[in-house]
Amino acid sequence: MTEQLPTAVLGRTGLRVTRLGFGTAIHGARRPPFTRRDAGPLFNAVLDTGINFIDTAYDYVDSEDLIGDLLGHRHSEFYLATKCGCTKSEGIRDNSDHIWTRENLFQTLEASLRRIKREVIDVIQLHNPTVEECEAGRLVDALQEMREQGKVRWIGVSTTLPHLPTYLDWGVFDVFQIPYSALERIHENWITKAAEAGIGIVIRGGVAQGEPGVGLGETGRWHRFEQAGLDELLEEGQSRSAFVLRFTLTHPHAHTVIVGSRSIEHMRENVRTALKGPLPADVYAEAKRRLDAAGERAGE
Repeated sequence: MTEQLPTAVLGRTGLRVTRLGFGTAIHGARRPPFTRRDAGPLFNAVLDTGINFIDTAYDYVDSEDLIGDLLGHRHSEFYLATKCGCTKSEGIRDNSDHIWTRENLFQTLEASLRRIKREVIDVIQLHNPTVEECEAGRLVDALQEMREQGKVRWIGVSTTLPHLPTYLDWGVFDVFQIPYSALERIHENWITKAAEAGIGIVIRGGVAQGEPGVGLGETGRWHRFEQAGLDELLEEGQSRSAFVLRFTLTHPHAHTVIVGSRSIEHMRENVRTALKGPLPADVYAEAKRRLDAAGERAGE
């Protein structure tokens, strides 16, 4: 593909990132086996298409190792974000598998640096702690110490309501990672508020994990697509997942949307969708109107 992906500045980090990023959570242990033989062509194809932002985490099985082994020679071609606070690498679970202490944050940081074969991580993110956990463990102090030591460039947090407003008020994070799509709009207005405060916005869940039967999305969540009558707004030949991705990319403050793929063709389909740009203004407005009428309203 010769056409260049659209880019945006990731808030006050100043990093110019492709609006379509690549997420590696999909390679967790709950998925079918994903081997190094599979990952090599896919991960390199991600960079070949021009994507320059990759998101991972300590507990995404061996994704950090794969990134280091397979893309270590191309580290200058992309920005890397990972997460800390995790305790295991066998797969994605819940917050009970995180330990919110300075000691554990530094332990996972050092392990991540070894795995990805870098001396510095572009963006380190707390992996979904509550405000109470963040305060009790003095986690912000630990992140700032990492930056002072030159091991990370920018600090962030993967978060949701009800914690997001407090983290915004603190004014210490450079990046927020927030779930958002046409089918999960509760953070829609908070994304704007955070971006206007200079915070870089990384969107996860931007395709709602893909339409059931094609992707890994939940039937209940995707039922909202039918309830809102969004099929009537599809362009000829456009998939539901592609429509949802373009809806997400139409949000002016969604700086980069990380989407996982397990095949080169699926990843390239996402690239083709991103190259189409935002939805037409009238289609976007009508989609919002229909979603509001169906009960999927934006958060305040």
